[in-house]
Amino acid sequence: MLFIKYSRILRISSQVHSKFNNYVPTKNSLRGLARRKIEFKFLPEPLYGPKRDEIDMVKKELAELTGGMDMPQLQQILEPHNHKTNSKQLTLPCQSSEKYLQKATEEDNARGLLATYNLAAYVNKSDTLQQFLKLGVDLNHIERKKGLPEFVLRLRFEEDVSPYLLFLKDQNVPAERLGEFITKNPLIFKVHLDDLQTRVNYLNAKKFSKAQIERILTSNPYWLMFSTRRIDRRLEFFQKEFRLAGADVRFLASKLPKLITYNMDHIQKATFCIREEMGFDKDEIKCLLLAKPRLWILKSDDLVERFAYAHQEMNLSHQFILKVPEILTSREFRLRERHEFLKMLGRAQYDPERDLYISPKSLVEGNNYYFVRNIARSDMETFELFLKTR
Repeated sequence: MLFIKYSRILRISSQVHSKFNNYVPTKNSLRGLARRKIEFKFLPEPLYGPKRDEIDMVKKELAELTGGMDMPQLQQILEPHNHKTNSKQLTLPCQSSEKYLQKATEEDNARGLLATYNLAAYVNKSDTLQQFLKLGVDLNHIERKKGLPEFVLRLRFEEDVSPYLLFLKDQNVPAERLGEFITKNPLIFKVHLDDLQTRVNYLNAKKFSKAQIERILTSNPYWLMFSTRRIDRRLEFFQKEFRLAGADVRFLASKLPKLITYNMDHIQKATFCIREEMGFDKDEIKCLLLAKPRLWILKSDDLVERFAYAHQEMNLSHQFILKVPEILTSREFRLRERHEFLKMLGRAQYDPERDLYISPKSLVEGNNYYFVRNIARSDMETFELFLKTR
């Protein structure tokens, strides 16, 4: 009897899964549209009676019939010839968990570490952690990354940390930024000091100024994790792809150091979207890159959506957007809210050659109070009422 019901459950389960195989996601990506819609095809719901979740019904029926056993255990009982399992493997989950925790605790104790979820338990015993706190290191940020707490606990401050702090000081990294540097990249203590010095020497050889090197290391602590060969390939890519001069490459690298070490696939995708979907030519892309390199690390879909709204709804030309690229860094819904509010007031006038001109850059600056009082020349009550009724 149990075997018959079990077969029926499996048959119902397979029917339920096949039911949802008819759902087909399709993505319509049309150039220039402000939004990309996703359409789904669903099977019609029953017209009468409450909706039933057949998967939950199968699970409940299976639990009632088997006394709470899961599917693998049930198969081992009903089909023993297909599942040759040692009886020692059929241990309760709670028992196996206790053995695992006991074993993990013993291993940690053997290494001199206690089982813990944070580094706070070691602060009183670790001189390195105490010095890190004085520097302003965020231990909570470090302990959230796998493997870093154990690595940090094994560091000896005088032997393993102090030489690196002196090295960063020699590169003019401000003392008040050392804590932030270590928080973002504690793995720098794994890199040999000679390799770090070689990477700084490379920047000097490429005629980066001391101020530029300081900004690069301070703004992007991960830069020093890249070998000179990798950095050289990255700089060469930007120089050839966007036809930059040497001074332009140095300016770009120091303005947004994160861009040079960013994911190259993402950068190439962003370049494709700006050129093909947004319609900027090579010279315009170069100007856009040097003026607002942050656009290349934003999500491409969001970037196209913002451009479509600014270009189609606000009637801003490509040349005008080049003058105020900040408009592409604002979230689309925020841009829409403020533009429609100005339009309601009759003040959505973005032509600098006409009266009552409002710079599109002012639409993305400041909070709502600043925008309403200083740009729209209205009051918050009117703006809040507009948001509720739009």
